[in-house]
Amino acid sequence: MRRIIVALMGTISSIALLLAYPTSHDASASSTAAVGAGAAGPGTSGSSPGTSSPGTSSSGSSATTYTGAAADTRWGVVQVRITVESGRITASEAVRYPNDNGHDQEVNAYALPILAQEVVAAQSASIDAVSGATVTSNGYVESLQSALDAAHLP
Repeated sequence: MRRIIVALMGTISSIALLLAYPTSHDASASSTAAVGAGAAGPGTSGSSPGTSSPGTSSSGSSATTYTGAAADTRWGVVQVRITVESGRITASEAVRYPNDNGHDQEVNAYALPILAQEVVAAQSASIDAVSGATVTSNGYVESLQSALDAAHLP
């Protein structure tokens, strides 16, 4: 009888700990951040999903930004904005991504700049996932493809 009680209490404790474990939440409920050129910082996106807003590059030529649709992932929303100039992607950045806990912040501070560089190098959504950030990478590619479609790029 004593073994049964101990086993039952252990099971209940394990379930209580499992249910109390904090998980990532939708980034739209908390602050969002933009990552570009390898630096992370707080910010928000002024564009709505799938729309474009005109911008200007430092060279003086005309550039346009396209924000992809928000991609719902297991860890939260990922949304990408690209800058297109003369039919070429000149920049890519995550404008929304999971950022609710230390693990999300650490993974995304590492992965998002790599994904942004890969997009500019590949000039398409055919990029590799970043190891350790597969879910975010997949969400990035999904939102990126939406932005590419809005920009009428392959």
